[in-house]
Amino acid sequence: MAAKPAIHREEHVLIVVDGKGQKEVILEELTYSLGRGQQCDIRLNSQFVSRHHATLLRRTREDGYDYYRIIDGDSEGKVSVNGLLVNGRKVLFHDLKDGDKVVFGPQVTAVYQHRQYDVFPTVPPDDPFDITLIDPAMIDGDESEDRIN
Repeated sequence: MAAKPAIHREEHVLIVVDGKGQKEVILEELTYSLGRGQQCDIRLNSQFVSRHHATLLRRTREDGYDYYRIIDGDSEGKVSVNGLLVNGRKVLFHDLKDGDKVVFGPQVTAVYQHRQYDVFPTVPPDDPFDITLIDPAMIDGDESEDRIN
């Protein structure tokens, strides 16, 4: 019986720290709006953050893997009042890489994580070829103790 191949998985995660503490957002949608406005997909709790501060867009590279691009302001080109810093540099947009730190304002940050891992299929419990291995050290060479005298 041939072993089943591992299944490659990936997750895009944004770890946000703001006035309410830390939260982890798993990114699955094509687009996210970020800001303090009620209509934003990812709300940032701070008076120093614009109502619509930034936009995340999921894109696909030539090799077929997805990534997220962060844009200052909205996707129509209207930038935020407060600006956007990625890894200490002011940007209008940036293709996020694992570990990138985004600063929206004082004490409002996000770290992007691109988690990749493999899932290995398990053998079903009712497999007729299930084998139990016994450690030879567990077997006592002298069976005389097991005999009834």
